[in-house]
Amino acid sequence: MPSRPSRPRLDDVASRAGVSTASVSLVLRGRPGPSDATREAVLRAAADLGYRADRTASLLARRRTQLLGVTMDVSSPFHAELLEDLQAAADERGYDVVVSPLTRTRDERRAVEMLLDFRCEALLLLGPTSSDAALAELARDHHVIAIGRRLDVQGIDVVRAADDVGVGLAVEHLAELGHADVGFVDGPRGAIASLRRHGFRAAARRLGLTAYVLGGGATEEAGQAAVDGVSSTTGLVCFNDRAALGVLAGLRKQGRDVPGEVSVVGYDDSPVARLATIDLTSVSQATEP
Repeated sequence: MPSRPSRPRLDDVASRAGVSTASVSLVLRGRPGPSDATREAVLRAAADLGYRADRTASLLARRRTQLLGVTMDVSSPFHAELLEDLQAAADERGYDVVVSPLTRTRDERRAVEMLLDFRCEALLLLGPTSSDAALAELARDHHVIAIGRRLDVQGIDVVRAADDVGVGLAVEHLAELGHADVGFVDGPRGAIASLRRHGFRAAARRLGLTAYVLGGGATEEAGQAAVDGVSSTTGLVCFNDRAALGVLAGLRKQGRDVPGEVSVVGYDDSPVARLATIDLTSVSQATEP
């Protein structure tokens, strides 16, 4: 395999333009000093050589990287929407985003380690699952923001929706439709599922409804398995939209009419929930009105 040509350096531009490297640096940084002729010569030489400034080296010399590290679950449509908004906000402020995904074979610890290797200036953890102790240790040496999870850990800023309130609104919606028996298709073990479960139980108790919690998860498969054999409950609130899609599939497999016989409410209001072929009622966590 032929070797790749070396990347043009600052002194290559200086040699081509017939000026000092100091003059090249001033021109490329837009600083005053060099004459118009020198500027023109430097810019022409840089274009001819295909020179591109090494932004990383420059930032490291100033002990800055201007990188924000983000961990996200690649299977979560909501995380994908959040990432788009985070990138837009970072662009406005002159930062870049480095994404480290969580997958079936890659946990949060490994995802965070990769971001630290990139010397990210801050870590934004979407729906973090690490223990409070692990997050506290991470926050001792790094700027950490937890998004979507309730935490009371020193050194960590938290941005989240009121999950318990959101699920409570879903229960109220089912009660208004006339449902007296309601169920909650639970999520995976963790703080977010716990808070949504608490909101479901509190709302059902306040409204005098018969309430059930069904073992579930965060995937379509978990949602479908959760309603296997369930026949009495006519109103279901699901941990997220993916689980709700599985619930819809499971109910229709049983021959039950949705929404005629059973009402299903998801959580996240993801793009797939808005499809006309799905038309899933869902609790929105929209970052913008």
